[in-house]
Amino acid sequence: MPSAIEQIVDSYVRLKNRRGLDELMMHRQRLAVDLKSRSGYDFSLPIGQIDEEIAIIEVGLSRLKAENSSPV
Repeated sequence: MPSAIEQIVDSYVRLKNRRGLDELMMHRQRLAVDLKSRSGYDFSLPIGQIDEEIAIIEVGLSRLKAENSSPV
């Protein structure tokens, strides 16, 4: 069963919502930067999860780009 982020990304790709994917990516990147700058607690688990989500979003952006560049 796909994760929530995979379902969200798939929906954005299906709807050709590049802006939504870009905003999702920027949000995850801000979260990663914020967590990496903190100290006093081990944030490696949430950082790892956010990095995985960023990778899923990147795949979605690539799929969207490929669909937009392929002839119809």
